[in-house]
Amino acid sequence: MNNYKKQPFIPAIQKTSTLVGLSVLSIFCFLISFNTKTIDVSPSYEDKVEAAKLMTDAMSILKNTRMEKGVFIDIENDPNETGLVGSPYSLITTDEGDLDAKLTTLDPNFSAAIVDLMVQINLHENDTVAILMTGSMPGANMAVLTACKALDIVPICITSIGASQWGANQVDFTWLDMESVLYQNDFISKQSIAASIGGRNDMGRLLSLAGRNLIMENIAYHNLPLIRTDKLAKNIKERMEIFSSILPIQNYKAIINVGGGVASLGTSFNLKLLPPGVINRTDITDIGRPGGIEGVFSKFVKSKVPGLHILNIKSLIEQFNMPFAPIPIPEIGTGSLYAEERYNLIVAAICLLILGGSVFAVGLHSKRKIKEHLIQHEPDSLL
Repeated sequence: MNNYKKQPFIPAIQKTSTLVGLSVLSIFCFLISFNTKTIDVSPSYEDKVEAAKLMTDAMSILKNTRMEKGVFIDIENDPNETGLVGSPYSLITTDEGDLDAKLTTLDPNFSAAIVDLMVQINLHENDTVAILMTGSMPGANMAVLTACKALDIVPICITSIGASQWGANQVDFTWLDMESVLYQNDFISKQSIAASIGGRNDMGRLLSLAGRNLIMENIAYHNLPLIRTDKLAKNIKERMEIFSSILPIQNYKAIINVGGGVASLGTSFNLKLLPPGVINRTDITDIGRPGGIEGVFSKFVKSKVPGLHILNIKSLIEQFNMPFAPIPIPEIGTGSLYAEERYNLIVAAICLLILGGSVFAVGLHSKRKIKEHLIQHEPDSLL
């Protein structure tokens, strides 16, 4: 007992040196786990880079085309100097527009995001897709068509030419004009096969007579069939007939809607609540309500054709952790859209086992020593 009084028994788990050692070990394991990461490259990385580069070159040639005509860039509203941002008003402007959304779609990485969406719905080489476009977001139109080019997907497009603010609303450079330049220079594989005026009721109801005439002249200049009946429902029906004349509706591998064209979405307010991105039949039936006119997009989706809805751009790019209205335009191939940095779970698990095992070993050793101490010095305490 005298020896015990000179050196009091202290189990290892209560020793300062042991606690300091475990603390140092835990910090060491944390630092290793925190700094050991893996990079998961997207399986479609090469296709995404190809699509983004295609869009970069496509934007460049369109900009050069504008510059050759002596058009000056509005640096205030087009800070990245793309030359592809429209004006706040023109004779073919159909509605208000979100400038930041237009700027976002003029980031070539937006084409890579479209590739990602196409991969999500299992589109493959030589698949045929129906595409509905407007003049409102030329950047998004380019993104979809260059993504199709990169993946060797066959696009069948119908366009409404009227455009909202900041879109392809220049009377001398409509979306059809842009599309023609891109096709002639082999940046896209197909041009639109038909077009309408667009705007209210798909017939330009809020445009002036001069504006409607300009659009019709532009459609005639490009030798396209004009979709123009006396009712919206008939315009929608004519689109369906055109698509059906090329391929039965159920044989299309996807329907892609770009923008908020009334012929595409119909007049039901509920369909404007569709989330951006991948759309399936349940998404349509869950929000659909009686009344209104059903658009082309929902008709396709209800025929069990997968849909991609390219609208509500801010919400859409949040799915890919992309910047909204970036200045300057981010470098191609960077960001989580192309590759994700993750913690190495194997290394973290090993560190956890080492640390947990050390704590367990110290605890087990201390338990044994405490038991030995009680037997030697306080045997009655075991009873």
